[in-house]
Amino acid sequence: MPKITHILALQQDQSMGKPYTTGQRAQAWAVHLFTASGIITVFMAMVEGTQHNYTNAMWWLLAAQVIDGVDGTLARYFKVTEVLPEMSGKSIDFVIDFAGYAIIPAFLIYQAGIIAAPYDLWAAFLILVTSAIYYGKSGMISEDYYFIGFPVMWNMVAFYLLFVFEWESAINLLFIIMLAVLQFVPVKFAYPSRTERWRAGNLTATVVFIVSMTGLLWYQPREVPVFWWGSVLSLLYFGIFAVVATFWFERR
Repeated sequence: MPKITHILALQQDQSMGKPYTTGQRAQAWAVHLFTASGIITVFMAMVEGTQHNYTNAMWWLLAAQVIDGVDGTLARYFKVTEVLPEMSGKSIDFVIDFAGYAIIPAFLIYQAGIIAAPYDLWAAFLILVTSAIYYGKSGMISEDYYFIGFPVMWNMVAFYLLFVFEWESAINLLFIIMLAVLQFVPVKFAYPSRTERWRAGNLTATVVFIVSMTGLLWYQPREVPVFWWGSVLSLLYFGIFAVVATFWFERR
């Protein structure tokens, strides 16, 4: 009987997962550290924002987005959840994402003065509260990898309001209110790296946007039409995709 019990315990231990080498665990920890480094870029964006260096702040937020876009692929490649089951990369992501996609962009929008007082503060509050609620709802990402409702991407909103569009204060405020409402409307937005439909187009539009954003920031304060149009066209693409994915794909 003890021998049988030992065999069953051994089988149970094996079913729970094979042991991993020190090198594999080191690689997994390196991925977590890479993810965690995003909080440094977010902090630096805040530092630059307090000094009204909005171009530099946006560079740091772009760096945070690049880290966020790459770390998931690295985590899957190195099987981080299997190698380090005691660590949650998603929890690390949530902390950094909320700071980089909501808190700092709301601060930059408030700090830049693109919305007249006292509405600038209320706009920042609206971004923060709706983003916090959005993060708390279930089904934020659908099983087929769409964002349901406008995702918490206020860093991109800050970029467009600060560097692409030159709208009046009232229009900026209305734009923020509209997007805040859209966070809770079941519109399907592309998850560029994972949505299967129009995948080639999604990735192409993402590359165009990143190149255009980089170009606009690099040449600040000069206006370079090709980068301006690239950012506008990529925005239009994702807007059209959201409408088609919500109202046309579902009928097929």
